[in-house]
Amino acid sequence: MEKGEGVIEGAPVTLIKPLTYMNRSGSAVYSEVRAHSSQSIVIQDDIDMDPGRLKVKNGGGAGGHKGVLSIIESSGTRDFIRIKIGVGKNPLVPVDEYVLMRFPPGEARLIKEAVSQAAAAAACVISEGVAEAMNKFNKRTVGQDEIKG
Repeated sequence: MEKGEGVIEGAPVTLIKPLTYMNRSGSAVYSEVRAHSSQSIVIQDDIDMDPGRLKVKNGGGAGGHKGVLSIIESSGTRDFIRIKIGVGKNPLVPVDEYVLMRFPPGEARLIKEAVSQAAAAAACVISEGVAEAMNKFNKRTVGQDEIKG
């Protein structure tokens, strides 16, 4: 697991990037959360959202995401904040292959911007709360329509 510590908006934070397979990431995440007795913000991809779209959500199910399912199973709770980054899907490519492919150039730019916005959304959750982050970030990413048409 890769780990970094810092401060966002005056609050100490620990960033965790599990290096396990996605469907086993829950044990690494949960052990770290338990050690710090802290709230989690999980930043994840979402194939059911358009590329570049961002959504902040508090709690819920796994929605078919094996990494999120692993976190739920390891922690025994669905009560954590998720920041979802839309990556879209291709009906001609199996999902497990699609999520490992490189993005086309137009989408890659949107994803890069969405990752930056996800970091801003996490800082907003920390400083202003999840409801305010949802109000600010649950909208289409600037430039979204450029790839549609």
